Amino acid sequence: MISPLRVDVVVTGFVLAIPVLLLGLRGDLSINDVLTRLPWCLAAGWAAVAVVRFASTPPASAEAAGPLAPVVEPDDRAPAS
Repeated sequence: MISPLRVDVVVTGFVLAIPVLLLGLRGDLSINDVLTRLPWCLAAGWAAVAVVRFASTPPASAEAAGPLAPVVEPDDRAPAS
């Protein structure tokens, strides 16, 4: 679980909040609308960073996964009859 106050999450949330802030400055959104939408921008930034971090994490190697069960090889000899 990643923290919602990590630097990359906050920066991504700020980038996603730029259109909301500009619409508030232009007068299309009231201050109440802007303040209501800003937490959603932080949540969207957290989700975007979580998806990117999940997608960019390499899969665990077989050695890191722990010991495996011993492999039992079949007997190549023909059964005695």
